Amino acid sequence: MKRFKIYLLLAVMGVFGIAVSGLTGLSTASAQVDRTKYPEPGPAPQINIADPATFTLPNGLKVFVVENHKLPRVSYSLVLDRDPLLEGDKAGMTSLVGMVLMGGTNDMTKVEFDEAVDQIGARINVSATGASASGLKKHNDRLLELFADVLFNSSFSEAELDKVKRQSLSALAASREDPSSILSDVRSTILYGKDHPYGEIQTEASLENIQIEDIRSYYDTYFRPNIGYLAIVGDITVAEAKTLVNKHFANWERREVPAHTWHVPASPQGTKVNIVNRPTSKQSALALGYLVDLKPNNPDALAVTVISRVLGGGSSGRLFQNLREDKSYTYGAYGSISTGRLIGSMSASADVGTGVTDSATHEFLYELRRLADQTITQEELDLAKASIAGSFGRSLEQPSTIANFAINTEILDLPKDHYKNYLKRLDALTLDEVNALAAKYVRADNLHITVVGNADGFADRMARFGEVRYFTVSGDPEVKVEITDASVTPAGVINNYLAAIGGTDKLSAVKSVKGVSEAEIQGMTLTLEQIVDQNLKVALQNTMIAGQVLSQVRVEDGKVTVTAQGQSQELPAEAAEAYLTMLDIFPELYYAEKGYELELDGITQINGEDAYKLKVTSQGGLTSVEYYSVGSGLKLKSESDAAGEVTYGKYVDFGSDILYPESTTIVNQMMPFPVKAVVKSIEFNVEITEADLK
Repeated sequence: MKRFKIYLLLAVMGVFGIAVSGLTGLSTASAQVDRTKYPEPGPAPQINIADPATFTLPNGLKVFVVENHKLPRVSYSLVLDRDPLLEGDKAGMTSLVGMVLMGGTNDMTKVEFDEAVDQIGARINVSATGASASGLKKHNDRLLELFADVLFNSSFSEAELDKVKRQSLSALAASREDPSSILSDVRSTILYGKDHPYGEIQTEASLENIQIEDIRSYYDTYFRPNIGYLAIVGDITVAEAKTLVNKHFANWERREVPAHTWHVPASPQGTKVNIVNRPTSKQSALALGYLVDLKPNNPDALAVTVISRVLGGGSSGRLFQNLREDKSYTYGAYGSISTGRLIGSMSASADVGTGVTDSATHEFLYELRRLADQTITQEELDLAKASIAGSFGRSLEQPSTIANFAINTEILDLPKDHYKNYLKRLDALTLDEVNALAAKYVRADNLHITVVGNADGFADRMARFGEVRYFTVSGDPEVKVEITDASVTPAGVINNYLAAIGGTDKLSAVKSVKGVSEAEIQGMTLTLEQIVDQNLKVALQNTMIAGQVLSQVRVEDGKVTVTAQGQSQELPAEAAEAYLTMLDIFPELYYAEKGYELELDGITQINGEDAYKLKVTSQGGLTSVEYYSVGSGLKLKSESDAAGEVTYGKYVDFGSDILYPESTTIVNQMMPFPVKAVVKSIEFNVEITEADLK
């Protein structure tokens, strides 16, 4: 490919407020065109982006108006420009602010408010750093009434906070079982530290700490017009916008907003390999990263965008071409160098097979090193420029882009002509300039390599890249304590667990059980039914929706039969072993009798609680890792190839003075997303009828 040439053509010419000039003429003499060659480059098109109309209210609210009369709709977008916050022991509070504000006003309940919005076919959303509203022009005044009501007249409902906290706790529990979420959290805490706004993560404890007064205090402090920017786009005139904004926003009281400054996190001395061990993972979630002194208004930012595109911006990026197309280590590998208001960062990531985790890491480092050696070619430069220019051109098709450009210019302290000259500056970048900046911003040392996966499959081969460290899913250093007390034995851990849930005598007397649990999956409620009768040597596990059985696992006479969609299949012996344990209502009771091999592997932490790590191996070779609380003796978690990862909730007494977990959260190959099953009822030593077994 010869030098870069930008072709926006007619795609953006019909967009309001934008004129395109300087395009080369299109020849109709096609017979004279040599189609085996790329056309000679012409001048970059001149993009004349009209400035939006602007006015500022006495309270400091700055308003941008972009008229577009093609459709009878108007949208409003409010941005609050505050510094990043460190939430500390209430991390996660800002994520709840918008939902609480949307939980009803002093004049309307949440249901009434939502119905009022629906009646005019509008949409209103609120977050901790802004809000938006959109609807038909004919409902403009009513839309602004509702928008102002939720912004300035929220009821700050305790009930709504309790509801969104429960939702957030459920989502947090799910994220703790999701490798991508774990990788994101751990990577952030390691890169920035938990004492930095970019590095802290929410926990169960921090969410529980949040009170309604915290939401109200945040609102009173940061929802202020003097840090606000309101963009209005659509079928509206400037005069109409002034009338509406003055009517609904002029009484918004200004107040000084606290400013916050934060330290710049230090880069690691040498490369660090940070591992979160998940024994049930079939692949590794892998990320490499380091921090970059690169803010949005840095003159190097545009060239770094080009470098980023060459590195990992899609299927043409070097990482994708290497790790997927050449090595077949992954379905996709991507990377970017991003600006940040406090500090920028380089990130490269992929999900790779456990056995090639170290090989994939080597290729990531190879590509970073190669890019830093100023190896970008003219063809790569041209392709990256074309891709970036195309994205920029497509963004201009949206009238809201003009308002967004104006707000970004203010908030990010960009040059006034930043967007108007964007394509000119892009076109002017030379190969020498881009390669020189690649050497400045790209490196393959003093960085963090973070992996979430089955450490047994790769950890010993990762030490060649740097110091290996282990972390929990919350980003805390994993503390694994060797057991030196000879009185702590595998059998003792099992006995303590059995004693904690009821005692061996009481548990041994249980010969039948009937339990019902429910789980929400993609908006559907699944009912899970467990039926066991040891006297009849029968166990059933039914999965149902609305009373209809979707699938059934049946253990009877030493055989396992699986039924789904009307088809039944008896499992072969090697596959049946994992299901035969369904007959063991409390499996730990039978470990010694069935010759299970037990091995203690120290003390670790599960959700902040010290736990004995116990490896359990059956005579048939099935293995699992069980975690039992050091303090309470209760089982906290289980990991196995057969069942995946099972985390146990709070233990409660459902009757018979036996403690049983009120919920289990399951992640396995069949269910790659976490499924939380909540116990609705469980009965011990209940009569099992023929109807139950059918």
